[in-house]
Amino acid sequence: MRKIIHIDMDAFYASVEQRDFPEMRGKPVVVGGSPHSRGVVCAASYEARKFGIRSAISCYQAYKLCPEAIFTPPRFEVYKAVSKEIRSIFLEYTDLVEPLSLDEAYLDVTKNKMNLPLASTIAKEIRKKIWDKTGLTCSAGVATNKFLANMASEKNKPNGLYVVLPGEEISFLDELPLYQFYGIGKKTFEKLQRLGFTKGKDLRQVDESILTKEFGKMGAVFYRMARGLDEREVIPYRDPKSIGVETTFTHDSDDFSYFLLTLESLAKELEMRMMKKNKKGKTLTLKVKFEDFTVKQKSVTSDAFFYLADNLLEQSSNLMATVWKEHVDPPKKIRLLGLSVTNFSEKETKGDGNQPSLFG
Repeated sequence: MRKIIHIDMDAFYASVEQRDFPEMRGKPVVVGGSPHSRGVVCAASYEARKFGIRSAISCYQAYKLCPEAIFTPPRFEVYKAVSKEIRSIFLEYTDLVEPLSLDEAYLDVTKNKMNLPLASTIAKEIRKKIWDKTGLTCSAGVATNKFLANMASEKNKPNGLYVVLPGEEISFLDELPLYQFYGIGKKTFEKLQRLGFTKGKDLRQVDESILTKEFGKMGAVFYRMARGLDEREVIPYRDPKSIGVETTFTHDSDDFSYFLLTLESLAKELEMRMMKKNKKGKTLTLKVKFEDFTVKQKSVTSDAFFYLADNLLEQSSNLMATVWKEHVDPPKKIRLLGLSVTNFSEKETKGDGNQPSLFG
């Protein structure tokens, strides 16, 4: 039986800023562009989140939600340096560390370097060491698999620890609202609600065939989630071959102006993700899924690197115009748009030959 820990730094970017600049402590802090720019929010302190500010919304929208918020540009080199410090703590206990993003990772401590029998003991020690070394707090979840550990880390956030003991998986999931399940977004939860499912126990009592009928392949995933089943291994490091974002529309659309607005939002989110991963790519791909579920992809490759939102938007808009011309007769509505970047530079992909920094 595996012993998995999920560590999630608390409002990582914003917490680093509050740590380094005392005047920001206890105040709503937004890391991103200026309040009147087209930039997006990279992170928000817990004080800012009380006003409804979340990552990936526009900085202008964040300003409207909280005009008194402190807006500060991201300092990615600082965040990466802190990441290395945190990663060094993880490696004291296990080499099986799987980064998810700049602020979270899975650790497999089934067999650990300290020969400690309890994963909860390791989680407590790691949290204390992170605080002592960096002055930052994190939340941790402990369970027998990655899905449950991820869910557990949200239970007592921020600055908390929650353990799902073997045999307690079902009781832990049964009373959780489905919108708290990792992988279930707002639109999916709304559909689940319409079907009469609001908690984990509701989902667990449904036949897999019904879920797959309503949700396709994801139905089988939901079936396993409700039972706390997850056989994925902790993989120490995977250099991404692509970075992408996509969104499914609430209703199929044939409004080209709406497509452009969607691409603008996707471009901003993609820029943020690429910055987190410290990646720049030379190939941009647009993915279009039509109302009949057919998929069309268009790519453009450049000698220059794609990573800035304005360039991503300009190029993806051109690709969108090409796709639209090809499918305008007969007219086809669109249900999903996506953007991805590949063909990363060799230098960034391979790094300096040392172990990669924490969370990419």
